[in-house]
Amino acid sequence: MAKAWTPSSWQAFPASQQPDWPDQGDLDRALKQIASYPPLVFAGEARSLQSSLAQVAAGNAFLLQAGDCAESFEEFSANNIREKLRVILQMAVVLTYSLGVPVVKVGRIAGQFAKPRSSPFEKVGDVELPSFRGHIVNSDAATDAARVPTPERLVQAYNQSAATLNLLRAFTKGGFADLGRVHAWTQEFVASSPEGQRYDLLAAEIDRALRFMRACGIDTETTHPLHETDVYTSHEALLLGYEEALTRQDSLTGAWYDCSAHMLWIGERTRQLDGAHVEFLRGVGNPLGCKVGPSTDAEFVLELCERLNPARIPGRVTLISRMGADKVEDTLRPLLRAVKDAGHPVVWACDPMHGNTITSTGGRKTRDFASIVAEIDGFVRAHHAEGTWPGGIHVELTGDNVTECLGGADNIVDSQLDEAYQTVCDPRLNGRQSLDLAFHVAETLRTAGLA
Repeated sequence: MAKAWTPSSWQAFPASQQPDWPDQGDLDRALKQIASYPPLVFAGEARSLQSSLAQVAAGNAFLLQAGDCAESFEEFSANNIREKLRVILQMAVVLTYSLGVPVVKVGRIAGQFAKPRSSPFEKVGDVELPSFRGHIVNSDAATDAARVPTPERLVQAYNQSAATLNLLRAFTKGGFADLGRVHAWTQEFVASSPEGQRYDLLAAEIDRALRFMRACGIDTETTHPLHETDVYTSHEALLLGYEEALTRQDSLTGAWYDCSAHMLWIGERTRQLDGAHVEFLRGVGNPLGCKVGPSTDAEFVLELCERLNPARIPGRVTLISRMGADKVEDTLRPLLRAVKDAGHPVVWACDPMHGNTITSTGGRKTRDFASIVAEIDGFVRAHHAEGTWPGGIHVELTGDNVTECLGGADNIVDSQLDEAYQTVCDPRLNGRQSLDLAFHVAETLRTAGLA
């Protein structure tokens, strides 16, 4: 895809956010082991996702990218995976039915282990420790020994990703995602909420629509899209040695693909144009994302698009804005205008989480639901003003009944955060808040005349 590119060419560029591995020999052995393993995903699947994202870029579909802030080794279970998938499917049904366009479902799952940090050290209580960089690197336990980067964790992350993908494929193709089961997707704690009641009404409408189709002679039993779905995987491509170890050459096209996930993205801290992350990702055939914060200018965005997608392939690049609720509308509009005028066929998605992180009065890192929806509203207004398509949302959520974000229909307050604050890194929306968000997104787009 790019001149003078190889899977290892990134090594000649400055690479930020890489752990200080204590033993290079141990790291090399772990990466060699991973390189000998089968790919986690396949090139054809990545191409299918890109085709779907091309429809998003054209304004004919909507992207829902959602999942954990950072996956955990300790919380890994079939139940955890199922409940996370259930919330994503619920949100997708709300958005599909309300917007009238296909929803492309991409999970932050099966590989979202590594976390960038603003400092190599952090304070835990009164103790300063090396920063927790995600379970793929070290442990979140508050001891010096636990914070030592351990290469064997890379292999464990591969194994957990493989098991997660296996279960996701079984759920999405084996009946769990059947539209005839939309009522069964309602968890108890969502069913008892106002959002759950709205969802039940929508599910009843879908049931009636399916009965109507059958009454008209349409064989719904053999219509596969009614019974199964595609849920793609994604993560931040942070640890470049791990990503290189899972990069394979496609036997059909000869192109290189990073087979650790269907879609990879670059974060705010690693998107340097002369850096190793941009160098690595420019050469793989996967759909790519890049976080775009309030300090980003139009010149940078245009150069980034040229580096990552010189052939201007629709859906190849997703720009994920994370501006903050008070900045998004004014800051985003010049970027939308520049990208549109330059003819880059990108997907624009809104990450309403990372620009709205605050510290509660009790000292917890949290996010206020009101700020989250305010950023989405500003994102939609900016697109409406510029005549572009607000193509998706990128959110951190869990299927567990956590109390990590303030507000929402349950009106979680500061004093309730400690009741079920379980995240290993950033605060996530719970099931009720996630469903509430999906309804809000649909209503905002309809109100703006975009759906």
